[in-house]
Amino acid sequence: MIVGVGIDVVDVARFVATLHRVPALRERLFTPEEREMPETSLAARFAAKEAIAKALGAPPGMSWQDATVRRVAGAQPEVEVVGTVLARAQALGVTRFHLSISHDAGIASAMVVAERG
Repeated sequence: MIVGVGIDVVDVARFVATLHRVPALRERLFTPEEREMPETSLAARFAAKEAIAKALGAPPGMSWQDATVRRVAGAQPEVEVVGTVLARAQALGVTRFHLSISHDAGIASAMVVAERG
């Protein structure tokens, strides 16, 4: 059963400019595993985290660090949630996230389906 759907788009150039203007943002938004990725990948992961939050109803208090997006060779990306994001997912009965990420024409986009059962 679908609990929620989220989608987000990010202007990659604008996002990268913001990362350069506010270097602490990289640490605030991304897990240590994600921080070393290319900036275009970070833009896509930011879109994914926004989409995850939207699929969960975008409640206040969720930490960006509590969701990690992993690339899996030959498969769709995986979402790992802990802490505040896991707590919200459990409260809604979410047992699985389906994530699709795309990049084109300077835009990174992500779509998430939160599923129960």
